[in-house]
Amino acid sequence: MKAVLTSKNIKELSATIQVSGSKSESNRLLILQSLFSNLKTENLSESDDTMVLQKALLSNQGEVDIHHAGTAMRFLTAYFATQQDASVVLTGSERMQQRPIKILVDALRDLGAEIKYLKIDGYPPISISGKKIIKQKVSIAGNVSSQYISALLLIAPSLQNGLTINIEKSVTSAPYLHMTISLLQKIGVSCDFSENSIEVKPLSEIKNTAILIESDWSSASYFYSIVALSEASNITLRGYFKDSLQGDSILATIYETLGVTTQYNKEDASITLSKNNKPIADHVLLNLADAPDIAQTIAVTCFGLGLGCKLTGLHTLKIKETDRLLALQTELKKLGAKISVSNDTLVLMVSEKIKEHITIQTYKDHRMAMAFAPLALKKTIKIDDAGVVSKSFPTYWEDIQKVGINVNFK
Repeated sequence: MKAVLTSKNIKELSATIQVSGSKSESNRLLILQSLFSNLKTENLSESDDTMVLQKALLSNQGEVDIHHAGTAMRFLTAYFATQQDASVVLTGSERMQQRPIKILVDALRDLGAEIKYLKIDGYPPISISGKKIIKQKVSIAGNVSSQYISALLLIAPSLQNGLTINIEKSVTSAPYLHMTISLLQKIGVSCDFSENSIEVKPLSEIKNTAILIESDWSSASYFYSIVALSEASNITLRGYFKDSLQGDSILATIYETLGVTTQYNKEDASITLSKNNKPIADHVLLNLADAPDIAQTIAVTCFGLGLGCKLTGLHTLKIKETDRLLALQTELKKLGAKISVSNDTLVLMVSEKIKEHITIQTYKDHRMAMAFAPLALKKTIKIDDAGVVSKSFPTYWEDIQKVGINVNFK
């Protein structure tokens, strides 16, 4: 399904949008809910990834296919490895079978888990036979993916002796790690993070607990981009807190320099994004090591505004749904951008024109589709495989139409 996007030519964009719960918070809480049944949640994410994880947690036998859901692969590897009655083959899409999992598997094996590779060492699919884990200390590298550490943290309180995790090398995407720790503490888990070590005490049960999941800040990024690229806007997004657990909430600070002001409305837990007329620098320099999921949105926004940018700290983008750095380079070049990428850096030169009627390939990556869509405020643009947005934001196309972008499917 291809989407053809055009602007409705509305002078001032205005809408109120309800964004579903954070995928990151939802997926962590689903694992905890499976371990502690008296945990309840509200505003669970409607994303494909969360639905896939929910379904997977209903079975602990046979093949479990998580498709493109990378978070589910990491979290379920640790979860099933510690469930004594589990015997599963954990697999996924062709791309998922190219995404490494060795660091996590090695750590779990060190704890005594029984995990076997079925095709290529270090990559899914894997066979897992759940075992009782008694060992209480493990070391793991922190510079590849914080999800490996989060996977261990989530199962730690359910282990007989708890778990102490020694983190080697600096942690990438650190806010996601702090999110996991904060959620553990919210349900009553004793979790002590000091230096490069995290100690989690065992917990047999928790008090009846209900957690309201904040709306997804990664999803909010596309509306920040729309406001930045508009002439005038006033868009309200529901379900957001000023004291957020999500690292992507840094959007509010970043986009202030790109012409977007964020107003927090405590009474109804919402934010209002409005276009400001403050001077914008012609070059943006950002280290996004703690918020890599918003890199695509920021790069496209800068291109649409005719700005240059240098984005660093992007090494994790090469092992996502696609090699996001290469995909950004390819698709932005088609639109007329001068851009270069390396292992962890994207450099975009100032651009004067945007080519029209270009078809953007999404590479089965939801964020490619959503990041490029706001350019419709500047030129007619086509998005191939538009249905891919369901991975994290199923109502995306409906919601951007409410804001002021025409979406026609062909």
